[in-house]
Amino acid sequence: MMDLGRLRALHAVAVHGSVGRAAAALGYTPSAVSQQISKLERETRTPLLEKRGRGVVLTDAAQELARTAQAVLAMVEQAEVGLEARRGQVLGRLSLAAFATAARGLLPPVLADLTDCYPELELRVLESDPYLMADLVSRGEIDLAVVQDWPNTPLATPEGVARRHLGLDVVDAVLPADHPLAARDLLSVTDLLGQRWVNTPAGTICHDWLIRTLREAGEEPDIRFQATEFDTQIALIGAGLCLGLVPRLGRAPLPPGVVARPITPEPTRRVSVLWREHASRRPAIIAALEALRRHWPERAAAPEPVVAAVGAQRG
Repeated sequence: MMDLGRLRALHAVAVHGSVGRAAAALGYTPSAVSQQISKLERETRTPLLEKRGRGVVLTDAAQELARTAQAVLAMVEQAEVGLEARRGQVLGRLSLAAFATAARGLLPPVLADLTDCYPELELRVLESDPYLMADLVSRGEIDLAVVQDWPNTPLATPEGVARRHLGLDVVDAVLPADHPLAARDLLSVTDLLGQRWVNTPAGTICHDWLIRTLREAGEEPDIRFQATEFDTQIALIGAGLCLGLVPRLGRAPLPPGVVARPITPEPTRRVSVLWREHASRRPAIIAALEALRRHWPERAAAPEPVVAAVGAQRG
């Protein structure tokens, strides 16, 4: 009989694409993951990893075994959920993921609350982009994810994944204090045309949103700078190099020489939580959802009902 821990290690490599990233997701060292897969190779008498360049890739046999491992791990999770629901105790490992500003502006009090209330709950946290997190939740690598999307850049909800709306996060134009537009109390998107921009890297949901927003206003944006962290973007803005559209969630007080101006109509991103539908009865999931709702900054924003995806929906 194949060892479950070794199957989990193989599945993590298949999902994350490398031994190092799989180890980070599992909370192990890369050598520990490699050892687990080496033992699985001996156990199955089948080569599972082959070298390619400086890294390794899964063999065809390993890919097939990883798909089987995913099904097995899903069945184990369902059994664990059933037992936890019967006991009604908040315990075990709970892995959460969030986009960067939610990880900074929302998660810390949530995690502290859960740790204080449920000492037997082992929390793991990953910062990632919503495009990646939705798939990680669907494949069982993450239990719960805080994601964002925009009206013109919706995020698909994978089949079998439930979604709950937390609230709306407002976006402001951030610009140097001596910029001509800084003298205005309110800006429109058309006021912002013809500017140099800083944005998140290509392939992220915020990058796609800014591109689409300015194209809808009639301009191909001039993106001169790309930075993952909004703090880095604000530093570039403070140097007088560019403008940015920066959400309020998790935003630190702006430094001298940088100002934020509201935009009309008010651009907002939707912040939601994703988790696997069959884990909805798990006490740890219920506790985490309640903590997220309680600590969401917009206390007056009533969460929308849970939506369980049937086929790929757009939210």
